[in-house]
Amino acid sequence: MSDQRPILIAGPTASGKSGLAIRLAEHYGGVVINADSMQVYRDLRILTARPSKEDEARAQHALFGFVEGSDPYSVGRYRTDAECVFDNLRADGARPIFVGGTGLYFKALLEGLSPIPPTPDDVRAHWRSEAAKLGAKELHRILDSRDPEMAENLVPSDTQRIVRALEVLDATGISLLDWQRRPGEPLLKEADTVRLVVAPEREEVHRRIDTRFEAMMACGALEEVARLSASSIDPSLPIMNALGVRPLMQHLGSEIAHEEAFAQTQAETRQYAKRQLTWARRNMITWMWHSEKEKESSVEKIITFIDS
Repeated sequence: MSDQRPILIAGPTASGKSGLAIRLAEHYGGVVINADSMQVYRDLRILTARPSKEDEARAQHALFGFVEGSDPYSVGRYRTDAECVFDNLRADGARPIFVGGTGLYFKALLEGLSPIPPTPDDVRAHWRSEAAKLGAKELHRILDSRDPEMAENLVPSDTQRIVRALEVLDATGISLLDWQRRPGEPLLKEADTVRLVVAPEREEVHRRIDTRFEAMMACGALEEVARLSASSIDPSLPIMNALGVRPLMQHLGSEIAHEEAFAQTQAETRQYAKRQLTWARRNMITWMWHSEKEKESSVEKIITFIDS
């Protein structure tokens, strides 16, 4: 097997996967490629834990912070952008290292995307308008009445995915779930990749989440959210789902106290990490799971595994 096999690194937020990706990029002369749906946005470097400028100086990075928050970026566009980066790296002989916490991005890389037809602009505009007027829970109720199986697979507060399900249902007359069951064309062959899940113990992930958020606030996360709020961005856009955005906006609007915004952000981040791990256990059972129990030799062991 070629030593240029793409390396894929998944795991919950605050697991240390980005640091591992950079160390492997330094070792192999590779390029770190983003596979996180929030780290694509330019507006929120601090709050989304995008690699710092110092990290970016250690290794080449791609698909980080290149999308405006006003842009409704999607997994379909990610698949196209990732293919472009991958093709360029393959031509240059550089090793791709995909890292992130968005399971659907990895699914798009390894399984491809279902051939869902484009949604007409008027249908998309209608459901975004409805989302702004009615809110996520009411839209979820509407979806449940029309497509209960799809609704059961979505979190009632996830405006973006609920809107997408309703758009597709209206545009095609077919459930998004049925479209998703249709096979796509993978970018990467699973057998030709090295796949890792970084999964520290739950208590350690929680500790890192809390410590990291405190550091984010000290480094200007609240100011980032203030700038986002001042831009009067559409609340249904994907960037508004970034962890901490809504509680911090509520705090800036004097709706909740500083301490409550802190607690809500830390709690929703811990819940998100739990969902990420649940998804990984269901969908990444053939990946190498790395628990970081032996910290001193962990990276060396991973390199040995990759080279084997």
